[in-house]
Amino acid sequence: MATSYDLDPEPLISRLAGPLSPADRQAFREAALDALARVPCWGEGAVYRAVAALQRQFFHPPPDLRVNTGARHYRESKLQALPAVGSDDPRAGGRDRHRFQAE
Repeated sequence: MATSYDLDPEPLISRLAGPLSPADRQAFREAALDALARVPCWGEGAVYRAVAALQRQFFHPPPDLRVNTGARHYRESKLQALPAVGSDDPRAGGRDRHRFQAE
């Protein structure tokens, strides 16, 4: 069990800084260390709650590329434009229509 003396917050800070953009990582590290200086009782849960809340402030999601181009599955394709396979066609099913006719 970890005590307040052997708890190292650096691996947690590094893990939470990973998804951030490179420009925001250093600012996040400084803010996390500052927030940890104000935590009165260090425990794994207290450290995580203090640092995870900060990560949300520094995280900027990447732009959604589908906004301008639309979703890929909505784009026109040959499979969507042509009629369905097996649709009514005068040539389709000729053998089946004549199978039970008396000769």
